Amino acid sequence: MGMFKKNLTVLFLLWGSVTAFAAEKPNFILIFIDDLGWKDVGCYGNDFVETPRIDQLAAEGLKFTDFYASGAVCSPTRCALQSGQNQARIGITAHIPGHWRPFERVITPQTTMALPLDTVTVAEALKTADYQTGYIGKWHLDAGRNFYPDKQGYDYTRVIGGPHHPGKFRCQSHPNVKPKPGQCRTEFEADLSVEFIQQNKDNPFFLMVSPFAVHIPLGAMSDKVEKYRKKAEETGQDLPHPVYAAMIEHCDDMVGRIVDEVEARGLSDNTMIVFTSDNGGLYRRYDYREHADDNVATQAPLKGEKGSLHEGGVRVPLIIKYPPMTKPGTVCAEPAISHDFYPTFVDLAGGSLPANQTIDGLSLRPLLADPAAKLDRAALYWHYPHYHHSRPAGSIRERDWKLIEYLDGTGDIEIYHLANDLGETKNLVKERNGKVVDLKKKLAAWRNLVSARMPIHNPSYDPERAHEWWNLRSGKPVDSDGRKRFPPTEKDL
Repeated sequence: MGMFKKNLTVLFLLWGSVTAFAAEKPNFILIFIDDLGWKDVGCYGNDFVETPRIDQLAAEGLKFTDFYASGAVCSPTRCALQSGQNQARIGITAHIPGHWRPFERVITPQTTMALPLDTVTVAEALKTADYQTGYIGKWHLDAGRNFYPDKQGYDYTRVIGGPHHPGKFRCQSHPNVKPKPGQCRTEFEADLSVEFIQQNKDNPFFLMVSPFAVHIPLGAMSDKVEKYRKKAEETGQDLPHPVYAAMIEHCDDMVGRIVDEVEARGLSDNTMIVFTSDNGGLYRRYDYREHADDNVATQAPLKGEKGSLHEGGVRVPLIIKYPPMTKPGTVCAEPAISHDFYPTFVDLAGGSLPANQTIDGLSLRPLLADPAAKLDRAALYWHYPHYHHSRPAGSIRERDWKLIEYLDGTGDIEIYHLANDLGETKNLVKERNGKVVDLKKKLAAWRNLVSARMPIHNPSYDPERAHEWWNLRSGKPVDSDGRKRFPPTEKDL
């Protein structure tokens, strides 16, 4: 009887330690805004748009100054985040399906049209650590429903397609799930986020919320738009565009709804909330003639915008609030990148990284504990061999040095010392030839390592027609005079 009681005591002790460990598994909520620029919210220096809930998140957590999207456009960054790999390994280097310029100097490589199903996603890795997983919003890693997030480890899937206007978007994965009458898209995505948190409050969970805002076509509730029109008149500030400013505030409202629900369920102390963007911000809208349309925002002092490898195209906000580790109001200047989320979440969850899949990201745990720490990484790399808002290019950032190599047959090189020139205003290619040779060599070696797909010479190059865009799906020229794709920005809800 004594031995039985002793064994029973051991079992209870073991069970207690197991349940205590399970209770310590943090929840993860990743809020992944579309096209939000580095300077688009208040805590990053925007004094026009009102983002009190995002700013509060930064005040209560850790803000990164040198965080980067893995890609200059959406699908590449989404691929990297889900796989933990630089997207060049998989070949999703353009937004799916991408652009096509058949008469340019080079033929750009075909992008992989869906995240391969044999990729072990961050959701699948967390499920092995007993997490419930949810995905809400834009996916953009598919070639149809057979490649939706429910095929990639997500238990709760609400893939939403369509613009921001009420009645113009729908839940593509679950057509019977419908927004309330008059709801804009971020309100609907907030409702679904609240639902997921309520359903999983008693289990460790990972939720990724990926709204379509602030992507074009612009659209926001008219009361918010009117507020920013009046504010622009009063201040004389013409950027950001009032509709765009209102869209950012919609995102702030969504963040507030999510944070409030976490607090209401008593989960704040054990939930990591991550706020970031999939690529740099938009400076202006374009039509397919490459004529400038309405100006949208400015990322100054950063150079460039979405679709380029300058800082404005890849540097994005990152705020992490996780009370057990992050201290309120702290700032981290260590360079980090989107595919670092995968190993960070798995690390903190006590899970295991996939044995047969290279993980390029690094856990951010050291930076959460000490924002002044350094990651054991030599450099960050980008591969964007496509025409979009710029030319095909690759890039490397090695500490304060950044090199951009254009892959369009011109051989053009740019090199900047970011610590002294955040705006990339002075190309030091002539002054620092030795550093150019060194970084070019490292960038080329990395491309070989990941088997990056490269542009090739175009025998049909025609300078007179190089500007033409053609549709990849139809194989026909795009109607450059049509404006249906980009309705006027003044059209609000």
